[in-house]
Amino acid sequence: MMMPFKRQALVEFSAAESADRCVSCGAKEPVYIAGQQAYFNYSTSKRITRPTNADNPNSGNKVLLLSIQNPLYPITTDVLHTVCNPIGNVLRIVIFKRNGIQAMVEFESVQCAQKAKAALNGADIYAGCCTLKIEYARPTRLNVIKNDSESWDYTKPYLARRERGKGRQRQAILGEHPSSYGSNGFGPPCPLLPLPGNGRHKLGSLDAPDMVSYPLPQSSTSYPGHAPSSVAMVSGLHPSKMNCTRIFNLFCLYGNIEKVKFMKSVPGTALVEMGDEYAVDRAITHLNSIKVFSKRLNVCVSKQHAVIPSQVFELEDGTSSYKDFAMTRNNRFSSAGQASKNIIQPPSAVLHYYNVPPCISQEHLLKLCTEHDVPGFIKFKMFDAKPSSKTISGLLEFDSKTEAVEVLTVLNHYQIRIPNGSNPYTLKLCFSTSSHL
Repeated sequence: MMMPFKRQALVEFSAAESADRCVSCGAKEPVYIAGQQAYFNYSTSKRITRPTNADNPNSGNKVLLLSIQNPLYPITTDVLHTVCNPIGNVLRIVIFKRNGIQAMVEFESVQCAQKAKAALNGADIYAGCCTLKIEYARPTRLNVIKNDSESWDYTKPYLARRERGKGRQRQAILGEHPSSYGSNGFGPPCPLLPLPGNGRHKLGSLDAPDMVSYPLPQSSTSYPGHAPSSVAMVSGLHPSKMNCTRIFNLFCLYGNIEKVKFMKSVPGTALVEMGDEYAVDRAITHLNSIKVFSKRLNVCVSKQHAVIPSQVFELEDGTSSYKDFAMTRNNRFSSAGQASKNIIQPPSAVLHYYNVPPCISQEHLLKLCTEHDVPGFIKFKMFDAKPSSKTISGLLEFDSKTEAVEVLTVLNHYQIRIPNGSNPYTLKLCFSTSSHL
């Protein structure tokens, strides 16, 4: 079972011995999948269970859960209906943005849902992006109260559309629709595009058309302000505990940071200019909706293409609302060799620490947590180092993922000074691939 937004998967073997051999082999010799090293460990689950039986026509599950990965273009009910309806009659669609962009699509029958899953799972809506990962959802029916870009009941066309400017406005990950769409966000479909034939999107003998009408993505010239941007907008920031440096400490795990600026007109919101749009995509995938200092972050693509240091003011902690990180040595993706050493990981309860002087002990690190008013770790592991090594590294396990995130946000790049030392050591932290010690 795939867990795409965690970049993890569960694999159930027929016998425990087979699982033992898999974990043992993975520990002895590195295994690479699509160029990324894969790590194997035992799951707390005894078996993989699904809400329904996918192969049983009588299972009653006609609702699919769609996870859209690398969403560089807007995903609306119009887009999903255009993609799904030629394969099976779509009744209702609901789009939500808790963990990236996901949607539930209710079909007329279980057979239609099965055909759509077989035909579309793993396909790209647009070339090289907006990849569909599809599984069966738990609900057997969707409840839609309004027809708009995020929800639609095709059995009730008379439902009122949500008017612009009314009601609570949530920050959209991909912003407004391209200018070529109508004022209500919907427009005529673009010319037909062939279904990809590269093995990622094969219909086989299923009763589905050879051509599907996909709305074409807009170029930067016709879609100003919403083309893939290297600037992320972060809202939900704690007013007194978050500043430019702490945002850097967290976001630098997913790409180089150029500039950070808090917005005076929108309290608790900052713009983060990163090295490229792919870094922004990684940050959204892994940091959107996480909790930091009891506040849930909302990370999305900004309309801006650069951060301009205007309206600089003083934050609650006395630091500046703007900071330029372009020349800092703490950026971790400045060269291909440096970038290859980074393992892109979602937040976890275990932190990997490194670049620490050998004289620093477990007690020193616990004292450091206390002095900075962040949670202390519950387990500690130091890796064996060569006698000639000038630094040490290891793992720190915390009670929860939230505690680990807060410690990393505060202590990442902390300067450790030692007696009679000429230069301080920069403590570096990142999320570990280990789930526990």
